[in-house]
Amino acid sequence: MSKSILESVQYLKSVGPKRAKLFSEIGINTIYDLLFYFPKRYIDRSTILDSKKVREYISKGYTGEITIIGKVIDTSSISYGRKRIFKVTLSDPTGKFELVWFQGIKYFKDVFQIDQFYAVSSKPVISKYNHLQFMHPDFDRIVDEENYNFLNTGKIIPFYTIPQKIKNKSIGELGIRKIIGAAVEIYSDSIADTIPNFILKKYDLMELLETIKTMHLPSSYEMLKKAQKRLKFEELFFIQILVALRRKKIFSKKKDKPFTTNADLIKKFLHCLPYELTKDQKKVLKEIRSDLESRVPMNRLLQGDVGSGKTLVALIAMLITIGNGYQAALMVPTEILASQHCRTFKNFLKDFDIEVIDVTGSNSSRERKSALQKLKSEAKLIVIGTHALFEEKIEFMNLGLVVIDEQHRFGVAQRGRLIDKGITQNVLVMTATPIPRTLAMTVYGELDVSIIENKPGGILPIKTVYRKDNKLDSIYKFIGEEIDKGRQCYIVYPLIEESEKIDLKAAEIYYEKLKNYFSKNITVGLLHGKMNADEKDSVMSEFAEGKINVLISTTVIEVGIDVPNASIILINDADRFGLAQLHQLRGRVGRGEAHSYCILMSKYELGKSIDFSSEDFEYLSNAEIERNKASIRLAAMVKFGSGFDLSEIDLKLRGPGNIFGSQQSGLPELIFADIIHDYDLLVLARAEAQAIIESDPQLKKEENFSIKKNLIACYSENIKLSNIA
Repeated sequence: MSKSILESVQYLKSVGPKRAKLFSEIGINTIYDLLFYFPKRYIDRSTILDSKKVREYISKGYTGEITIIGKVIDTSSISYGRKRIFKVTLSDPTGKFELVWFQGIKYFKDVFQIDQFYAVSSKPVISKYNHLQFMHPDFDRIVDEENYNFLNTGKIIPFYTIPQKIKNKSIGELGIRKIIGAAVEIYSDSIADTIPNFILKKYDLMELLETIKTMHLPSSYEMLKKAQKRLKFEELFFIQILVALRRKKIFSKKKDKPFTTNADLIKKFLHCLPYELTKDQKKVLKEIRSDLESRVPMNRLLQGDVGSGKTLVALIAMLITIGNGYQAALMVPTEILASQHCRTFKNFLKDFDIEVIDVTGSNSSRERKSALQKLKSEAKLIVIGTHALFEEKIEFMNLGLVVIDEQHRFGVAQRGRLIDKGITQNVLVMTATPIPRTLAMTVYGELDVSIIENKPGGILPIKTVYRKDNKLDSIYKFIGEEIDKGRQCYIVYPLIEESEKIDLKAAEIYYEKLKNYFSKNITVGLLHGKMNADEKDSVMSEFAEGKINVLISTTVIEVGIDVPNASIILINDADRFGLAQLHQLRGRVGRGEAHSYCILMSKYELGKSIDFSSEDFEYLSNAEIERNKASIRLAAMVKFGSGFDLSEIDLKLRGPGNIFGSQQSGLPELIFADIIHDYDLLVLARAEAQAIIESDPQLKKEENFSIKKNLIACYSENIKLSNIA
């Protein structure tokens, strides 16, 4: 009878209750956890050399790791002033070699005994005295039982991430290999495959049992790559199953009554606009209108760069909704943005019998009471709000459309609570952060996608430059000259208050300094997140009206603030900001007819220029990216004005990990796959997942039972969240 892999690890030989507690500290509680606790890295020790051969390799320029076996013939501890080294001399049939340590001498003195045999793995060097040496090598003692079946030598060796406190309790590399090896052998008949057999054969994928064995002890690098491919495919496949289930559920719903478009209402609104819609806006609006007039609820993602006119498209979608007797809601991430949209919408709709209200956490008791009453009783109503719209007390009379602005700032469960308040479930998600195709196929795979690629005509491109802090005086002079021409300026700082740990400029301090720096004819204002809503609204209103010439701010201006006369944004300590955030901040200017400028400032050198069009950039190593992140971000901002270009670079810099978190997308985080480099595998996994869910949405077919079983066992929480767009 097969044993359950859900049993506690304490029942394994050499584990027991005490060690089981240690294992639980690294997330290993069951046999299943142990089997899927894969090595962090591997070292190839499949070729064992003798000392003579090693010297020959070195003479030919070889600098890699080798494995050598020898017998201990001497140990010695040598002092050089305050420094001490420990040296072990071993011999094999062709000569001698030395192992050298500069730390842990007391430990190694106890480990190495005369006449014992050891397998040693490291990079060899020749000392100035012509001694063959290995500095701080990996090693394994060779005893009789291992002479013909070395656990740590003669093969590709896995290395696991083991915290020091667990190593201190005598569970080292060798110990965990033995324990995992025993688990695989004892519980192998309990490991059922999670992917249907026809898919395994179609793509030449390993079975799960073989994959687990190979990951822990690969016979060759070729087999290791096959095992890794299997795990990557499985991870992407089940993410795509979740996406396909979500899409199937969304598009299986039917509206009680499709919308019809009130052509007279829309024509009247368009006639009131001071400009025509762009070609892209018209195309996107046609797609949205088609959704609203369909029997299937709308679930659409609207992508568009900053300043491309997404909000106007959303407002027209709201008018179509109101023309059908339903309410519409716009959810935004900040109170400043809610207030701004409220003013803008009221101005657009001043000649229409449509009320616009805002619901935020800072509403007074009287305002809140009035707003709640209107939501329950008035049909021709647009409500704009922040997370306050999530509250259970808020009831809608007939909410027919939910527009979610800057979607990435809201968790998936929060969005679901608002959507559930609606009647027709029509949802329009807007983002000003363009999404790379790989992410769009995963996180947003259940949404139809519309893209506004081009900005309205007449808007000049923003000139982006990088300057060091020592150029500050000349920049302030340039700002003063632009203000004399009637322009306005943002100056952005990362923090509100000085930090003892990080040397960043503080907005409040520089507000006082710049008030004194500029002439009395230049008015300086301050905006930051610690102000209350009335203070923020007052400052933004004065800036929008031109009463404030220079607005010193933290990143509260990042999203959606629209002042066409502002033509300069100076971003201090720009190296501290992420690429998407820098692009959002740059989008605060370039909204009028004047030439606009984004000035990125930092005390650091930008470094050598980066050729973003070359394959060298695409395949930068993680270490190279980590070392050069700030330079890459700033160079990318200077080179690219398009958010679509920047989004691909941003994905390379940040990686996709947190994007897949359940808080944001309802999908599990990636462990094995990399959507940047495994795109082809993602395409295959998506095609298979969509085909399966399309033909068998309940996964009732026998061939799909393994998928359903694994979904229930491993993705139950994600299944709940995947029901939300």
